[in-house]
Amino acid sequence: MRHRRHGRDLPDRRRRRSLGAGSVGAPTHETVARTALGLPAATHVVQWGGHDVYKVGGKVFAICGDEAVSFKVTEIGFVALTEGGPARQAPYLAKGQWVSVNLADVDEADLADWIATSHGLIAAKLTRAVRAELGLT
Repeated sequence: MRHRRHGRDLPDRRRRRSLGAGSVGAPTHETVARTALGLPAATHVVQWGGHDVYKVGGKVFAICGDEAVSFKVTEIGFVALTEGGPARQAPYLAKGQWVSVNLADVDEADLADWIATSHGLIAAKLTRAVRAELGLT
């Protein structure tokens, strides 16, 4: 169910939680890994104190910690997800429009879409030569 909040159509988080959206379809670390590594030219490294870091062309597009995953979003996505959505500003990365969501609070399909969008945003910043080398033309 959707309602108007702050002049935008946003999902009602209270309703989603009461329906069990945060527990039934909650993604796991394995789900995040499968989603991220299923994207073109994606790689995985473990760094920064044991976090799973997913990269494209050597640039980070998602970071999965113990309970949350961080990823890059558009300006509009940043506002929508942090002002009434399930996300908060990612520590140390908010200036670059990165958000962090608890794995228990999101649906698997939503997270997959957000990770794919993040991958696309980061891949678009690569040089043409790097994109061509990785097959991302």
